[in-house]
Amino acid sequence: MQITRQADYALRTIIYLSRLGADEKAPTSLIAKKQQIPSSFLAKIISQLSVAGIIHTSRGAHGGVSLAKSPKEISVLEVVEAIDGPVMLNECTQNPSICVFTKDCPMHVIWCDARKELVTKLEMITFEQFSNEKRASL
Repeated sequence: MQITRQADYALRTIIYLSRLGADEKAPTSLIAKKQQIPSSFLAKIISQLSVAGIIHTSRGAHGGVSLAKSPKEISVLEVVEAIDGPVMLNECTQNPSICVFTKDCPMHVIWCDARKELVTKLEMITFEQFSNEKRASL
């Protein structure tokens, strides 16, 4: 499994925002510059993260982007799934009925177990651990 470039950019964006103060906002142009994300690509990512309830956006002179909740309440899994959808190693892990071999396939159990472990790991990692590295790369 490989996450998309879009999910990678989303993770970098949330790491950046998690290092800001609780009430601080960042302009998307600054996030794009500091995280080396194309501005047009970042706009789409910001929209998806906002729809998922992970960030708040506001326009105007004092506008910008901020986290919608505490970094300790946002998991890596939540951000990846907001961009890429559910984590899958194989389609049969989400929908066993699509494969005629599911009942007899020795790989099905392996894919399901590996997916479960990966999802659990990504769910346990929150952005709180990254927020402790405040302003190191701002």
